[in-house]
Amino acid sequence: MSAPERTGLSRTTLHAMADVLMLAEIGREPIAPLSAAYADLTVAEAYEIQAINARSRVASATSPTRIVGHKIGLTSEAMQEMLGVDEPDYGCLYADRVLDSGAAIAAADLIAPRVEPEIAFVLARPLAGPGVTAQDVLAATAYVLPSLEVIDSRIADWRIRLVDTIADNASCARVVLGEQRTAPADVDLAVAAVELRVNGETVEQGDGGAVLGHPAEAVAWLANALAGHGVTLEPGHVLMPGSLTAAVPFSQGDHVVADFGRLGSVEVTCA
Repeated sequence: MSAPERTGLSRTTLHAMADVLMLAEIGREPIAPLSAAYADLTVAEAYEIQAINARSRVASATSPTRIVGHKIGLTSEAMQEMLGVDEPDYGCLYADRVLDSGAAIAAADLIAPRVEPEIAFVLARPLAGPGVTAQDVLAATAYVLPSLEVIDSRIADWRIRLVDTIADNASCARVVLGEQRTAPADVDLAVAAVELRVNGETVEQGDGGAVLGHPAEAVAWLANALAGHGVTLEPGHVLMPGSLTAAVPFSQGDHVVADFGRLGSVEVTCA
């Protein structure tokens, strides 16, 4: 993952904050918001903290992984209003954290997880900004999948500001992908609906219009945002454009199913 532009805080300070976040995740011990200790922490610096940990994961001597896509967060108006922002953010997807439908995720591996239903995009060809449009995204997409994102915050009690969630890899924990592949030309993703069930009870309903009006708009935003850092969205990459509903708590014993109708379904258990 390429680093954003040079930042104001020292490299030592940025690496220290990255280490604190990494240790919080490993030890399942949340930390105070970075923004509380560093009130002037900028968005660019937060993305650099994220990038430091991304490079560390990929280059790990004991458990190296690969970046296999990206997630986009803060695509709903409600979340943007809550954090006082007017655009989404993004994080990395790691190969060892992308799971198949039916997976069981240990509650002990997470801190305060929540789950969201999303329509995942898998690219057939590269996408590189600037100037990428939603139509460009649809033309470059091999297929879409029903999916669930398990979000988690290494910041205590989800007391996050924008810079906190960016530094914390956009609060990503796991991604669960369904099996059914659908060509984007075969369905209007703006009105594609989902019913989210927890332990058999419907808890949320939504549609693709909740994601910037159309999920492909979120992917286009990502391609253009990454262009300034020299990053191209690659064929085969999984792109999570944002949730169709509010996130719901994900506790030990929960069985979650997202039913996307003609797009298929996906499920996960918190063990």
